[in-house]
Amino acid sequence: MGSKFRRPLSKSKLMAFRQCPRRIWLEVHRPDLKIVDDRAQAAFASGNLVGDVARQAFDPDRSGHLVRLEDGGVAAALQRTVALVALGQPIFEAGFSANGALAFADILLPRNGWAGTAWSMIEVKASTAIKDYHRDDCAIQAYVGKAAGLRLESIGLAHLDNAWVYPGDGEYRGLFTVVDLTRETAERYDEVEGWVAKAHEVVAADREPDILPGPQCSRPFDCPFRQQCTKGIATPDTPATWLPDLRSKEVRSFLNQNPNVDIGDVPGGLLNDLQRRVQQATMSGVPYFDHQAAAGELARLGLPALFLDFETVSFAVPRWRGTRAYEAIPFQFSVHRLEPDGGPDGVPDGAVSHAEFIDLSGEDPRRRLAEALLRACAGTMSIFVYNIAFESARVRELAALFPDLSDALEGLRRRLIDLLPIVRRHFYHPSQQGSWSIKRVLPAMVPEMGYDDLDGVASGDMVQPAFERATDPATPRSEVDRLRSSMLRYCAMDTMAMVKIWGVLAGQS
Repeated sequence: MGSKFRRPLSKSKLMAFRQCPRRIWLEVHRPDLKIVDDRAQAAFASGNLVGDVARQAFDPDRSGHLVRLEDGGVAAALQRTVALVALGQPIFEAGFSANGALAFADILLPRNGWAGTAWSMIEVKASTAIKDYHRDDCAIQAYVGKAAGLRLESIGLAHLDNAWVYPGDGEYRGLFTVVDLTRETAERYDEVEGWVAKAHEVVAADREPDILPGPQCSRPFDCPFRQQCTKGIATPDTPATWLPDLRSKEVRSFLNQNPNVDIGDVPGGLLNDLQRRVQQATMSGVPYFDHQAAAGELARLGLPALFLDFETVSFAVPRWRGTRAYEAIPFQFSVHRLEPDGGPDGVPDGAVSHAEFIDLSGEDPRRRLAEALLRACAGTMSIFVYNIAFESARVRELAALFPDLSDALEGLRRRLIDLLPIVRRHFYHPSQQGSWSIKRVLPAMVPEMGYDDLDGVASGDMVQPAFERATDPATPRSEVDRLRSSMLRYCAMDTMAMVKIWGVLAGQS
């Protein structure tokens, strides 16, 4: 079979084929059209770190050998793999090519028995659970290894265990859970062989397949060729995808049968009250605002009030003792205080005050943050947040971590009030495009304010990269200071935005 293919297709390209045949054609023939966003780059970097730690965890004796593509390319990597297999020692990134396919195994561990050396293959993923596309990935990996002549005893998928708590001192052997896929991958050998053949047929074609954009553009990954595939396709100015909470079977069925439909063309009988409100406001261009109900709801809560926002970081590989994979670790907060004698514009002076905290020491920030938070939120007044589930969970975690602060933190948590559902019940502007994120609501309510004017960190996606850069010992002091200022401005903007939104809802602005 292998002789009829001009060159093998890598596992990543075969996975691209599984997502969409058009994608693999573009990957091979027009890679220059690929657009990789910052989130994809960050995920790639995180995956590399997880791979490095997995080598330590599965090879504690450090007896393994790493095959590096940088050392001579694919041909040299395949040759080095053959030599290392003969040694019978752990191999990382072992390369195999057969039957028109090419793959590199994350981890190969020797299993010596009476019949000689067999191998256990482990694929490592930076996720906390096994997913369907992971199964396809392992099926391809096992197929290529076996077809290349590897005596494969087992294949497993190692994913992160987010219930495991890091004990510190670089000990990561409990970080991974291995799911055995040996039988499943063996049963899919013929299936994978069919994928390889069909993928080669697609790649050999003179033109890319004529496949319209659809769910495959974002499942299981955001396709880097989306812009190419949607070029020239007319889309409505007010798409039906602006409708919130698209969970009902009736609405999903209608949209599946009528892609690219305008929001006004969705039958009102299929929509709930909130969706109809969004539809009507979008079609008429007239915002919805129940001033009286909003003001009445906030009047019952009274002033003074605090407005709180956390910024967090989460690491696939836990950085600090007592933390878990992808645990959200708060390192920063902003608190604005609004007094009863002034509106959100800060008139008279002193009507709005501000407290903030940030820890860029690189050490576990949680104790210092918890103590500073209690000082900033002292009293009995309401504490407004935007999406209470997040802030409440962070405070609960801090209370569990520090027993001596637990009562005070739980008392603080009971004072939290979610501003988001209040906005959602009483306000909608067409410019929100179906979203009640604070970055959409603020300019709709307060046109002179917005996040576009922020320098540096201007969105939540930018916080973690800024934190990692600022806590890197190699970062110059001047850069750390710039990042610190940028993160402080961003977090303060979130809480001042809540103050301004509160003022509009309460009729004070």
